[in-house]
Amino acid sequence: MKFKTSAIAIMAALPLFATAAPTGEQLQDRAFGSVFGEYYQADKDKLNSASWMGQDEGSGYGFNVGYRVNESWAIRAEVARQFIDSDLVAYDIEGNRVGVDLNYYLSSLPMYIVGGVKNFTTGQDASAANIGLGLEIFTNDNLAFFAEANRYQGISKSFADVGVKLGLTYHFGSAPAVVAPEPAPAPAPAPAPAPVVGDADKDGVTDDKDQCADTPITDKVDTVGCSIFTESSVSINLNAQFDNDSAVVKSEYHADIEKLANFLKRFPNTDVEIGGHASNVGKPAYNLKLSQRRADAVADVLVNQFGIDRSRVKAVGYGVTKPKVAGNTKAAHAANRRIEGVVTASVKEAVQR
Repeated sequence: MKFKTSAIAIMAALPLFATAAPTGEQLQDRAFGSVFGEYYQADKDKLNSASWMGQDEGSGYGFNVGYRVNESWAIRAEVARQFIDSDLVAYDIEGNRVGVDLNYYLSSLPMYIVGGVKNFTTGQDASAANIGLGLEIFTNDNLAFFAEANRYQGISKSFADVGVKLGLTYHFGSAPAVVAPEPAPAPAPAPAPAPVVGDADKDGVTDDKDQCADTPITDKVDTVGCSIFTESSVSINLNAQFDNDSAVVKSEYHADIEKLANFLKRFPNTDVEIGGHASNVGKPAYNLKLSQRRADAVADVLVNQFGIDRSRVKAVGYGVTKPKVAGNTKAAHAANRRIEGVVTASVKEAVQR
């Protein structure tokens, strides 16, 4: 009875030693060992049974070794020595209890449910199934007090005993370090609003990409805002006839010469060659000089009357070497008394939208 009274007092005092208990996750995959003392109450039918030697109540001690399989479950083996009082004999009945248990730990309370099978040699050889409830109070991450009550229900023989254990359990190893979660990264600052980029010349290319400002709104443009051009060739021909053995420019051709001058002014990067020619009448040497005078006469009109720079006008006499019309007829001679000038220029024109 003294053990029973002491057990009740110790169970009541266990919460005074409690500290923050390690979690099931911290205890899993760790072995443990326990030592305990026990108060044992035999089934009342054993008290008057000669075969059970009049077993009453008693005490005992023992140890457990076990392994925490996961957060909720553990398996353990138990060996205990029992000393049971007897009303029929003058000595204590001694024996052993050996078995295995499964413990299920409650997640919300420092308690567990235990169930297992045992073999007894106290008084008789007998087997029993046990079920019970335990309380475990930790003093640190490794050491805990425990109190446990079990009912032992006979299997090979009929009995129902009760036992109450008080003991200490040591959990080997250490709890895995709790890694504090990394702080969440600071949120990225909100992107600055995109600057509003205009299109001053309304050509469809924003000003930050426009390499040709103020393009005409009628022009089609490329990706950098410059007008797209097409290029073509234009030309002008000058033909003037001369009287026989004459280098005087007839007034009727001044309008044509003026057109040539205007063309040269429109395209200032162009030059012109005035080619003088003669009919095949008379000596070639004379005709060569005559054709040169004819070319010079037209060049003088371009320079002196219409303001074309002399450097842009080349006068060349070809004599009778390049006849326009072959033959020794009057018509052929008239056609060959001439000057010719041709100017060709490239024209770039903007493509319209």
